[in-house]
Amino acid sequence: MSTATVAKPQAQQPGKGSRRFSLPVLLLIIAGVLILTSVVRLITGADGITSTGQMSTALRLAVPIGLAGLGGLWAERAGVVNIGLEGMMILGTWFGAWAGYQGGPWTGVAFGIIGGCLGGVLHAIATVTFNVNHIVSGVAVNILALGTTRYLSKFTFEGVPQGSSKQSPPVDSLGTFSIPGLSSGLDTLNHKGWFLISDIAGLLAGLITDLSPLTVVAVALVPITWWVLWRTAFGLRLRSCGENPVAAESLGVNVYKYKYIAVIISGGFAGLGGAFLSIVASNVYLDGQTAGRGYIGLAAMIFGNWMPGGLALGAGLFGYTDSLNLRGGGTNVHALILLLAILLVFGAAYLVWKKRYTPAVITALISALMFVWYTSTNEVPKQVVTATPYIVTLLVLSLSAQHLRMPKADGMPYRRGQGK
Repeated sequence: MSTATVAKPQAQQPGKGSRRFSLPVLLLIIAGVLILTSVVRLITGADGITSTGQMSTALRLAVPIGLAGLGGLWAERAGVVNIGLEGMMILGTWFGAWAGYQGGPWTGVAFGIIGGCLGGVLHAIATVTFNVNHIVSGVAVNILALGTTRYLSKFTFEGVPQGSSKQSPPVDSLGTFSIPGLSSGLDTLNHKGWFLISDIAGLLAGLITDLSPLTVVAVALVPITWWVLWRTAFGLRLRSCGENPVAAESLGVNVYKYKYIAVIISGGFAGLGGAFLSIVASNVYLDGQTAGRGYIGLAAMIFGNWMPGGLALGAGLFGYTDSLNLRGGGTNVHALILLLAILLVFGAAYLVWKKRYTPAVITALISALMFVWYTSTNEVPKQVVTATPYIVTLLVLSLSAQHLRMPKADGMPYRRGQGK
């Protein structure tokens, strides 16, 4: 019997909760959001919301979130909930900086991945071998990683030139590059301020300007993950462990092995995200550097419905909101309040069309409050700007929760031979 039959008992019947947008519909939605964003830019004069610099910063901030999300995707597709992504990222930041300032940035990248994998091994031993609750194990990994890196920093970085117990010495840069001609041309077009055209130019220019080689690697890992998990026999077996491990075992799949592989790869992705933070984003290790990005990566994975493409969109959204802290935050967030109010109006209309009147009324009221907030203020407080990524995380998850479909055996305890 082929392992392809493993997935058949797990195929979800079409229904309200499992419906997905087709590619044309998704492209229309993205186009609609771009048009509305351009309209809001013209109304508010907040040109920064679609500037090349804003988009470039958003991409840089989205990469570690996306890598953490990919790590969560690998683990949860094999049936292991990985709350320990934050701790694995912390290990990646420390190992990346420790090896990077001694052996060069690419050595740091390699050791950052190894550091994350070590966290993955701990989580796999606890959850797969000893059947510890996945949430408890993940929290333990986070606490252990935080304590371990702080302890090690006192002995490795303190007393070293430009280092301290909370900071590593600087790591050499991997360098950056832009696509000649195209990057500058799109940036010039972005500064024209034309409706929609300049906004699209700013978006595209941000994706090809001042790129780190590690950014290119991270972006490439999204389609590679999709191909491995959805187009190879290895990926099918791994996903079967997250859907129905008993059925997978009955067909000869070594469930323990695939769970171990998935969780260790998960840690490697998170460690790579941590190395990106300490080598590319800031070129030093700093205590508390991850700032909850492991959890936001997990949220991006859930927003993306446990799919690489959706995960990338979620990481981009959270990276964009995070970038508002660095570039004209108060003015840009104020403009985005108007954009959110308009989007909520469309959301309320959609709910009315679906005859869901109570949620429609609530959505309309929230939209009205947003309009009042926008018209009665000129700029939002700095505290709101700082909290924006986390507010967006909660808002997106609450709005998308009804259309999510996690792997059926995700987080469930499993023992070898339990189906006999």
